[in-house]
Amino acid sequence: MTFRSKGRRPRIWGKVPPRNKNFTGREDLLDKLHTGVTSEVTAVVPHALHGFGGVGKTHVAIEYAYRFQDEYDLIWWIPADQPMLVRSTLAGLAPDLGVESSSAMGVEEASAAVLDALRRGDPYSRWLLVFDNAERPEEINEIIPRGPGHVLITSRNHAWESVVDTVPVDVFSRTESIEFLRKKVPGPIGDEDRDRLAEELGDLPLALEQAGALQYETGMSVDRYLTLLKEQTTRLLDANKATGYPLSMTAAWSLSVSQLKVKQPAAVELLRCCAFFGPDPIPHDVFETFPREFVSESRFGSLFDDPILLSRAIRELGRYALVRIDPGNRTILVHRLVQALLRDELSEEEKESFRREVHLLLAMTAPKRPDDNALWPRYGELLSHMKPAVVEANDDPRVRRFALRMVRFLYSSASFKLAVDLVERLIVRWRADSGDDDEYVLSAQRHLGLVLRELGDYKTAFAINSRTLERMREVLGAEYKETLLMTNSHGADLRARGDFTGALAHDEDSVRRHEAAFGPTDPLTLQAMNNLAVDQMLLGDYGKAFELLKRVHSLQRSSSGSAVGKPAVLASWNGLARIVRLRGDYSEACDIGQDAYEFGVRELGPDHVWTLRTAKDLSIAQRRAGLVEDAAELAESTFERAERIFGRDHPDTLATALCLANAQRTNGQVAEALELLRDTAARYPRRYEESHPFTFGCDMNLALLLRVSGRIDEATDLDRRSLEGFDRTVGRTHHYSLTCAVNLASDLAFGGDVAEAVRLGRQTLTRLRGLLTEDHPLTLACANNLIIDLKSEDSFGEAEALSVDTFERYRRVLGEHHPDTKVALAGERLDFDFDPPAV
Repeated sequence: MTFRSKGRRPRIWGKVPPRNKNFTGREDLLDKLHTGVTSEVTAVVPHALHGFGGVGKTHVAIEYAYRFQDEYDLIWWIPADQPMLVRSTLAGLAPDLGVESSSAMGVEEASAAVLDALRRGDPYSRWLLVFDNAERPEEINEIIPRGPGHVLITSRNHAWESVVDTVPVDVFSRTESIEFLRKKVPGPIGDEDRDRLAEELGDLPLALEQAGALQYETGMSVDRYLTLLKEQTTRLLDANKATGYPLSMTAAWSLSVSQLKVKQPAAVELLRCCAFFGPDPIPHDVFETFPREFVSESRFGSLFDDPILLSRAIRELGRYALVRIDPGNRTILVHRLVQALLRDELSEEEKESFRREVHLLLAMTAPKRPDDNALWPRYGELLSHMKPAVVEANDDPRVRRFALRMVRFLYSSASFKLAVDLVERLIVRWRADSGDDDEYVLSAQRHLGLVLRELGDYKTAFAINSRTLERMREVLGAEYKETLLMTNSHGADLRARGDFTGALAHDEDSVRRHEAAFGPTDPLTLQAMNNLAVDQMLLGDYGKAFELLKRVHSLQRSSSGSAVGKPAVLASWNGLARIVRLRGDYSEACDIGQDAYEFGVRELGPDHVWTLRTAKDLSIAQRRAGLVEDAAELAESTFERAERIFGRDHPDTLATALCLANAQRTNGQVAEALELLRDTAARYPRRYEESHPFTFGCDMNLALLLRVSGRIDEATDLDRRSLEGFDRTVGRTHHYSLTCAVNLASDLAFGGDVAEAVRLGRQTLTRLRGLLTEDHPLTLACANNLIIDLKSEDSFGEAEALSVDTFERYRRVLGEHHPDTKVALAGERLDFDFDPPAV
């Protein structure tokens, strides 16, 4: 085909509507259409533009005709919404093609002659015919010419997909909507208001055209328009017909619905049901998997119980472009304005009936295992429909249990902020409807405390959970399942407050109650046992913690089906790796931690909170094992992820900051580590309070960096204060206190008070041997530092005897090539730091 010079109109130009001066965007669509319609494969195959009513199919076809007019000798527009008139429109081409007119030979003969001339390309081979609003392929497919020219069809009917190549026309992108409104309403409204308007109108071109025209003509504010849209949808969208569109939004919708009501009343009822879901895709099987035992409760029982009737109803909705069917993802999409118009025509009683129908559909077809990550995509599909459906308004126990499962899904998948938004909405409505002591209100309160604690709001979580546990014990009973779940959760509140001893006593009682209620191997009991192991670890009872965690993890891994969620499995797996590291077996801790981390990335994703916690602990194990570069790389990436996901002040971000600062110090990046740790130390009291052991641990790390930086006096003062804090909160025989004492002894030695360093070192070594054994790396580090201080005060005999024993243990426990062994044999000091676990 030889192209004409740009801008030259074809010799024959018939009935093409005027070009839309406000036409916006659609560049990719027009390029795709132009490429497809002019390719060899599709040169003789008609194309159909299809999509929702009001998306601008006709305007795209008009723009195509004007934009590429120089490529054609003939362009002819054929309104096809009334199939019986198509032939007469075709016959109107007869004189231009050298064929006898319809007045001479009749419409049938003239149109047949026109089609023959077009197919032969005589006298024109470069032609474009546009069949606008061709709804039924079977009615006009036979009279579409196949020849050297091109055919475009606009239609709302997806049935064209099986007949010709199709190009779907979607609503505007948000950028296109804003640009369109800039052209249509060039006045004082800003892009933020344009964005709000586009959001509420679902980026539908017809609705934007009407809204823009109304605002341009009346000066109506965006706030006023959106208020009217919510309160008087039908009237507002029928207020003015948009230029270039045959009908208003309301009229176009009403016409489709009235036609469908005659042909398939069940489809209209199903559409009304869809109006009470959200504007996001509705899973097809929500309607297909409705349990048979509940069919009698549903107004759609006969429809849901008849798969053929249901399939036909959905297909008809697609044919009339009232829904978009995505066969690949098996979803149904109803535009938000169609939903609003459908709701607007119903009485309040009917609205409530349809809304409760949707609640039941969601509740009855949702999975029952929110901790099972394989089901999270399904929960995600349902989540977006909860708020539009006002699920919290239903007091049916089945619906309330479903709502709480959705909260649990958000918690398990680490979508904590979404979980808070949902559960707070449930609590407000349920409390108003059922009172403070309703079982579901109390359960929702438990979920709220759980999520707030994960967000790091320990004070609020403790207050909520303390009150909730007390009320549950009074109202539901101490052995009731929901009360036991709250009991297990509350132990973490005590740990978060730094009350490790209180948490231990609480969780020992919790485990006994869980075993009595559920048995020793039930997933709920295993979770209580896992929490007890965390208490034991925090108090330095590594032997008990190791044995308990090993048992818990083994039982969780062997649990059948999805009884134990992957987050719980990863939590115990990481706990096992941590306790192995704390016992001093760094190499094995790396192996276990690496397996756990790979499991987390694979099953939960790299950004899940437990994957990040596992990565942080693996980095610490690698650093202790001498894999310094690997440890630093993992520490940095984990800190960046945690900061991006949770923010700088979140407990997990603070923990990863400590991990990174320790890795930087080990790598010789002392200045960077000091800057990061100063910032982190300032944040710790805001999250944990000044009297929390973790705050003292962070200060201890900062003191270590100050000493490495040559600020001996500052380091000594800070370590003294930290040790005093540890002594008050956990006692001198705790491993946190003893670690700080080891570091303080080094501060004293560097400051010239060798005698005090020796006294503290001897005292600390004795306690470490009793707590952690003589072979533990922290015990060996204390002994190594004491050897140096003994030599400094000329106690060579004692130093020599201690050296023989200590260095032999280093070689046997860590090996000749471990960095700690090398440092010790070189006669240099060893330092230990603090890292907080997840509570």
